[in-house]
Amino acid sequence: MSNIKEIIALSKRIAASLLGDKKPISLEETELFSELDKQYILEHLTDERRIRERLEQKEHINPEEDWKKLRSKMEVPVRKLRLWRYAAAAVLLLGLTTSYIFRDTLFYSSEPTPMVRIEAGTDKATLTLEGGEEVVLEKGAVYQSENARSNGDRIVYGEMSGDREVPTEGEEIAYNYLTIPRGGQFYVLLSDSTGVWLNSESRLKYPVHFAKGEPREVELEYGEAYFDVSPASKHGNSTFQVKTRGQLVEVLGTEFNIKAYRDEERVKTTLAEGKVTVSNGTLKETITPGQQSVVEITTGALEVRNVSVAQEIAWKNGMFIFDNMSLERITTILSRWYNIEVKFEDDTKKDIVFSGALSRSESVNTLLNKIERIGCVSFQLSEKTLIVK
Repeated sequence: MSNIKEIIALSKRIAASLLGDKKPISLEETELFSELDKQYILEHLTDERRIRERLEQKEHINPEEDWKKLRSKMEVPVRKLRLWRYAAAAVLLLGLTTSYIFRDTLFYSSEPTPMVRIEAGTDKATLTLEGGEEVVLEKGAVYQSENARSNGDRIVYGEMSGDREVPTEGEEIAYNYLTIPRGGQFYVLLSDSTGVWLNSESRLKYPVHFAKGEPREVELEYGEAYFDVSPASKHGNSTFQVKTRGQLVEVLGTEFNIKAYRDEERVKTTLAEGKVTVSNGTLKETITPGQQSVVEITTGALEVRNVSVAQEIAWKNGMFIFDNMSLERITTILSRWYNIEVKFEDDTKKDIVFSGALSRSESVNTLLNKIERIGCVSFQLSEKTLIVK
């Protein structure tokens, strides 16, 4: 069955590429399929008509019964085993990959378990101005000042003042803070055209305007943010710097994700494009696309490793992607987005691992029900507390 395992692994790599809007190079390079088969697979994964057909067929699937039928067909004489093995593998490849592509799930679907219903998080934030005044930013709320404007799901700097980056003579640089609560997310376009996506329970400090000739510096005080940095060539070659707990990230222009939550002892920086340097005051490393730096807050250790960028930045694209992730870790992520507390009645459940791709737009009830269908665990939702049994 090694071929099936290889193809399942291949399907995950293809899914990661497509989720990141990248060419599925892993499919092109594999030797598991012929060139004709590769073309057939790619066409079936991207053809809109076939997508609609598969979604309709999905409604009539009985996972348990269909799996029994598939197993019975695989138990055939040796001379036919090779054929059935590849047929089953092809089914797995198309099925698993399309589950990711259509923002669906690898878990079996069913109606949500009856319990208190908690909807997904929304675009909302609190803007703190230089003088301490706080402005609530949310859907339906319009905000406009000399330096910025917001339509309720984003705030944009620079446009109201001719996109100037340099303070007028004698003017001190003013700083704003954008705080995202649990159950929220928000986007800010800084005055240098750098875009920042902020995840739940995050706080960013940044200047209203950047000073000419100085590094463009912001601080992620806590939480998670994805940065699409405006190139240094457009700003007098000034670098862009992000301060977080225990580390400094410096770039010329690139895209990367930083995760630095207050209740976690590691700060993780994942690079999507370009090149960045990460330092913790003692050690300094350069990371390239597909790599992640990990700074240990308590020990000061700095490690660089290869990761799935699609999985790390899935939140920005409206997804959860769990790849052999423990239930404890999964519920921690869900608690931030749905603003709930989590309690385990049985600590042994914390180490159960799951894999799947889930939409962040679904209610938490729907997601929990999909996990329950796997077995081994059940949930009870009371008010804003999730009890894992």
